[in-house]
Amino acid sequence: MNLPLVCLTVAAPTLEENAALVQKYNRYIDIAELRVDFLTPDEQLYVRRFPAMVNVPCILAIRRKIDGGLFESGEISRTMLFGRALAFADQNPQKNFAYVDFEDDYHIPSLQDAALAFGVRIIRSCYDIERPIKNLKARCDEMRKTGYEIPKIVFMPKTLADVTHMFQEATDINGYEHILCALGPLGQVTRILAHKLNSYLTYVLPEETVARDVPVDYIDPIALDETYCFRAFNTNTALFALAGWPLPSTASAELHNTCYKAADVNVRVIPLRSPAINDILDFAEQLDIRGVIVDGVHKEAVVPELIKLVGDAEKYKLSDIIIRTDNGWVGYNTGKSAFQAALSQFMATKKLRHRRIAIIGADGDAKIVAAVVKEMGGKACIFNKTIATAKELADKYGFEYALLGPESARKFERYSDIIIQTLSKEITSRDLSSKDADSLYFYQFCGTEKVFDFSCDRKNTPLMKRAALAGCTVCNGTEMMRQQTAKQIEIFLRGEHDAE
Repeated sequence: MNLPLVCLTVAAPTLEENAALVQKYNRYIDIAELRVDFLTPDEQLYVRRFPAMVNVPCILAIRRKIDGGLFESGEISRTMLFGRALAFADQNPQKNFAYVDFEDDYHIPSLQDAALAFGVRIIRSCYDIERPIKNLKARCDEMRKTGYEIPKIVFMPKTLADVTHMFQEATDINGYEHILCALGPLGQVTRILAHKLNSYLTYVLPEETVARDVPVDYIDPIALDETYCFRAFNTNTALFALAGWPLPSTASAELHNTCYKAADVNVRVIPLRSPAINDILDFAEQLDIRGVIVDGVHKEAVVPELIKLVGDAEKYKLSDIIIRTDNGWVGYNTGKSAFQAALSQFMATKKLRHRRIAIIGADGDAKIVAAVVKEMGGKACIFNKTIATAKELADKYGFEYALLGPESARKFERYSDIIIQTLSKEITSRDLSSKDADSLYFYQFCGTEKVFDFSCDRKNTPLMKRAALAGCTVCNGTEMMRQQTAKQIEIFLRGEHDAE
């Protein structure tokens, strides 16, 4: 199996900054793509110098705005920039661009001839940043005008089914190098599993760019190499997935992969995003994914799709991990026991008698929290933005319920011995600095509360930070995740066999 090359896209405003990024990530990449459209106008005039500034082959790309880039000065100006970058070829090919990216509707014979004469390979691109592209093989065949181009197709999927279709169609494209990639959160999996598309390369962005202002469709080169062991994929690699929507955190997948790597087990857990559980299951079957860690609202939505529920999954009608068998999917629940163990450790007791607990949220994880609190003898109030959902959960266990907001501040004070926040898993990294990320903005901590936040983000949530500053004892979901991961690994490695 030939693995795709790893291409770092650099889009800093100066050549020096871009060269520094290439140098920083040199050990993780094979190629660098220089996005000239991100350079300042003055820097664009000296693009020709860039290949000599780095020690990896370079792709020259000047992306138009219509194709998701920044270049707006017109095709004459763009043609002149291409010409300047390709002219005066050096006798040392390492000082020339190794590739140039031309769109499928951009045909300048003199530039194409110059590229071929100087040994510069042409990537012929087709972009649609709004919708999926169909008939991929026919489009790729058509783009190979001379037979030497590397056809490249990039599109924005509307659903995960569009991504599944890309993988299906990719099996028909053979006999020549090509590049396939889907955009957006739904498409990130095409970067990690680029070898399943037989793609010539996969794109990564510097960690600084990904963290600052790029959505989750991109991945940084260190994560690709160290978290997903991209260069170690082979035909025997077993695939599992972490699936959810919007799935802002992939900490669970990272912990799984760290454990498999340490044990030298040829298994990968990859993130899989979709609001539709059926699309997730269809993708898993198409890509031979053997099991799925189910996150968020999908823990309930997946239940009707399963042929069997085991143990706590049957009891609570919630499944956070499913295994594919010859007859269908089997569901398990690892969250209940993991949360109970983590909460007992946090509280240094297995009993919650005489404790009043505020449970924030009423879906998914909150249902497990309510069950555990009841078993441990605590009294609780369910606080939720939708009062009907809060009432439904509260009535099941004889708890109280209230609207999550300033109007319930008095009641919240009465149930503030322990505060268990289940909403944080839906907070994205961008939201962490926002006031909206603190669901208890209306409550003033007195310092005696104990706060358990389900978030496993490396940075504390605004709620946890505010509670800690007030003197509260706080805990996030990391220990719970560790407990869950151990059980999930056991289930994954046992496969279809009953783990109970």
